[in-house]
Amino acid sequence: YHLAPGGHQVLGAHMLEICPTIAAEKPRLEIHPLSIGGKEDPVRLVFDAAKGPALNASLIDLGARFRLLVNEVTAVDHPALPKLPVARAVWECKPDFKTACAAWILAGGAHHTGYSYSVTREMLEDFATIAGIEMTAIGPETNLTNFKQDLRNNDVYYYLAQGFRA
Repeated sequence: YHLAPGGHQVLGAHMLEICPTIAAEKPRLEIHPLSIGGKEDPVRLVFDAAKGPALNASLIDLGARFRLLVNEVTAVDHPALPKLPVARAVWECKPDFKTACAAWILAGGAHHTGYSYSVTREMLEDFATIAGIEMTAIGPETNLTNFKQDLRNNDVYYYLAQGFRA
């Protein structure tokens, strides 16, 4: 997290499991010391993600059901990160950092997410409907009072829906 006054941002970075289609420019293959695990230094793709609107999605196992949590974000430019030789994306959360983080935690959002410029919120809503799972979104319209109530309503709905399916 970059918590500068007036511009809170999130850094998404990972060594291996990042699709290079999100890269702003041609990814580079680089070898850097890992210093853990007693293995050879790994080859990794190094790149910065493109700027623009994107989605961050997390699939959460709630025991009796799954929840697909989606946050609308905007990827932004960032300073060079030479000591972080991995795939990197820096984004600003919608509606704002504080609200998005609180909603993410309230909904049980996971550490690992899917990130896309191509998939739309509507596509994920359709997927959730087809899969019969809950979907909740954090976007420009989100306020915590309504978000908490939506989570409570979803809890009741999915609890009752189990009885109707049996």
